[in-house]
Amino acid sequence: MKNELTKRLFKKFLIKLAIITILIPLTFLFLTFIISMIDFQWLYDFSPTVYYNINLLFQFFFGGVNLFIIMFLIWLVLFIIFFYKYLKEIFTLMDALIDAADKLVDKNIDYISLPNDLALFEKKLNKYKRESEKMAQLAKENEQKKDELIVYLAHDIKTPLTSMIGYLSILDEIDDMPKKQQQKYIKIALDKSYRLEDLINELFDIARFNSEKIVLVKEELNLNLMIEQIIDDFYPVLKELNKKINFTYTKTVMINGDPDKLGRVFTNLIKNAINYSQDESDITITLNKDENTVNVAIINKGKQIPKEKLAKIFEKFYRADTSRNTKTGGSGLGLAIAKEIIELHKGKIEAESTEEETTFKVSLPL
Repeated sequence: MKNELTKRLFKKFLIKLAIITILIPLTFLFLTFIISMIDFQWLYDFSPTVYYNINLLFQFFFGGVNLFIIMFLIWLVLFIIFFYKYLKEIFTLMDALIDAADKLVDKNIDYISLPNDLALFEKKLNKYKRESEKMAQLAKENEQKKDELIVYLAHDIKTPLTSMIGYLSILDEIDDMPKKQQQKYIKIALDKSYRLEDLINELFDIARFNSEKIVLVKEELNLNLMIEQIIDDFYPVLKELNKKINFTYTKTVMINGDPDKLGRVFTNLIKNAINYSQDESDITITLNKDENTVNVAIINKGKQIPKEKLAKIFEKFYRADTSRNTKTGGSGLGLAIAKEIIELHKGKIEAESTEEETTFKVSLPL
């Protein structure tokens, strides 16, 4: 873009230079012709001295080498004038660009205007301005969501912690408590400690996401086997909830990817499917591949996600469930991180939701 502008301005300068180079000799030839066509007898009759003096001047300016010298001097003067204007135009445009750069970050200016020669720059700068303002607004919203989430998590951490202290204090104070009641209180305290661990992990996720850049360490991996192993890890949870995962595939799929990062993606998606599915319902996972892509779909029967929430579901710190439910409320980072990991693998992740079921689709290149 910069080279095109420089070429265009230089081309204008060369065209002007070519025009004056052609016009100067043509003008002198035209003047010579006009003068030669005029009869100056009247001047001679009026004053022979004046006639001879003018004739000498004409011979001096329009005769021999002097003509070329005069034409060159005129050409040189015009060249200097045009070159000055050319440089002035360049510096004017540079000043306009410098001013535009300042306006790029000025929130009080809605639109950046530039001279016609910089129309393409004007279009691009306004595009960058809109994008930067959008990113700044998004960062502000993410920061606000993060702050709200930390407040929620701090409150949620206090609840199980207070409960644990209460039950453990009772166990410590009553020596002759019946065994059955002891076991009940120990189980409640243990459940609360697990919940506390989850909340602390969510806080660490937030801290890591702010400071850590995701770096892939790729290797050849069996995607079918990875998903099967993740499903096996959820077996105790599935058994307790009386739910089942049906995993179907036609071929074994080998891909080049980061096993830890992809494992995190599918763990998060399957965990969400379990948490948000109907009681005692089945979850379906399908794996298919074509020539260049492998497609994984994770389907659960459950409440429909509204369209306005579905559009934001992959945003940082966004939670479709805002109730801070103990089982489903998370940090709002899982799907955002999943999207980043899949896109780093040059893949795609998307979500669909109907009245009957919700589907998360992951596509990865082979």
